[in-house]
Amino acid sequence: MISLTSLWLPIVLSAVAIFIASSIIHTVLQWHNSDYPKMPQEDQVMDALRPFSIAPGDYFVPRADHASELKTQEFLDKLNKGPVIVMTVMPNGPFKMGKSLGLWFVYCLIVVAFSACIAASALPPAAPVHHIFHLVAATSFMGFAVALWQMSIWYQRSWVTTLKSTIDGVVYAAITAAIFAYLWPQG
Repeated sequence: MISLTSLWLPIVLSAVAIFIASSIIHTVLQWHNSDYPKMPQEDQVMDALRPFSIAPGDYFVPRADHASELKTQEFLDKLNKGPVIVMTVMPNGPFKMGKSLGLWFVYCLIVVAFSACIAASALPPAAPVHHIFHLVAATSFMGFAVALWQMSIWYQRSWVTTLKSTIDGVVYAAITAAIFAYLWPQG
């Protein structure tokens, strides 16, 4: 078994490399620019919602208060009349990219650290490179991509958006696995 502290360098290097790769994917390649299309009649929709001063948070509209309400004619009429919405309301004002980028880096560290923990308990020093690569790739892929699928399953997020984020996850997992395979302790 390998000590997790002996894997600090591949953990940090992987998080930095993923951060750089994701920056390239989002800013240079602009791969995700079409993920959220513009709302039709955006100004009118914003003007209509503004008086409600909706607090930041996640909302489902219409939403039943109790399971028994789901089968009532009144609730079914609301669903049929629409719109049916899953929405996130963010705080007013400019986006705070510094905070989001910092949280993204911490998230990368956490996913990679969990992958390292699993690999360290499953693989010996000087393990075959392909074993290191496969185990680290599989575990980091789960952290970077598989968790996103439930948004398309339950909340109707576009499968195209989820597929693009899954491809990002493949890239991040491959980067992590390659760094771990290269820097794995040899003895």
